[in-house]
Amino acid sequence: MLTGPFINAAAVLIGGTIGAVLSQRLPERVRTSMPAIFGLCSLGIGILLVVKCVNLPVMVLATLLGTLIGEICYVERGIGGAVNGLRRLVQRGGKQGAPAPHETFIQSLVAIIILFCASGTGIFGAMREGMTGDASILIAKAFLDFFTAVIFATSLGIAVAAISIPMLLIQLSLGACATLVMPLTTPAMMGDFTAVGGILLLATGLRICGIKMFAVANMLPALVIAMPLSAAWSAFFA
Repeated sequence: MLTGPFINAAAVLIGGTIGAVLSQRLPERVRTSMPAIFGLCSLGIGILLVVKCVNLPVMVLATLLGTLIGEICYVERGIGGAVNGLRRLVQRGGKQGAPAPHETFIQSLVAIIILFCASGTGIFGAMREGMTGDASILIAKAFLDFFTAVIFATSLGIAVAAISIPMLLIQLSLGACATLVMPLTTPAMMGDFTAVGGILLLATGLRICGIKMFAVANMLPALVIAMPLSAAWSAFFA
């Protein structure tokens, strides 16, 4: 029974609702300072996971090859294009020459949809729980997403809370698919998979902090090839 996706979705739903109620009453210094703390927490989680690596060459190779595949396939651009297509669909129903504030609202909403629904943390966390039953990554993400939702909802309103629905569906689907892989895994494969997920969380933290804008979505294929590479490495080199 998957619990992490429900906890994560509830955090976004409750946080978005609270933020919409608070509206502009949240101090500006809180809105500007908290995202850096979110990034710092992501860095800490990433470091904790990287040290679980069993085969260091596998972690490095999976990250390099996975990112190369993502760059060639334009994964991040594809995700952004899909969400922007949704944005244009919504705008089509509005008036031509909409005011600038409306455009800013749509752009911000697109960014938060990608952050909640297509982040490396959520995808990795859902897959990890599906394979191991460990919901700790998604629970930690739920704490971060709660405060993120509060901050964004003070300006975007209740729309932020509604994002919890597609996010829940995506994470449940990933977790359910991952349960099918579980019987084929070994402890070494899980350790290497976890370490690659840690690399993605480090990249996410650096991006949130504004230190380096990694294209994290382009790194997602690394999660797919991590365990096959680990199995091959154990078979031929262990």
